[in-house]
Amino acid sequence: MKNSGLKGALGALAVVGVALAARKISEKRKFMKGIFEEYDIKERTPFGFADKIREMDDEKYAELKNKMKEKFASKCCHNSCRKENA
Repeated sequence: MKNSGLKGALGALAVVGVALAARKISEKRKFMKGIFEEYDIKERTPFGFADKIREMDDEKYAELKNKMKEKFASKCCHNSCRKENA
């Protein structure tokens, strides 16, 4: 039991990391659920989503694309990364 304090601290850090990951997954799930409801997508699979995208007109597709880009864009703070992705 030499490093029990260190083990406890690492354990607590691991629990915090898992909690943050779970929260992020929950936020993405809520966002996607909202998208499915907004665009009236009944099938909750990638194939159902793709079928609905094929049926969309250009304006709705552009709107959906912008929403997805805003939500899932990289949060990188370096300007060089943003310029490459744009």
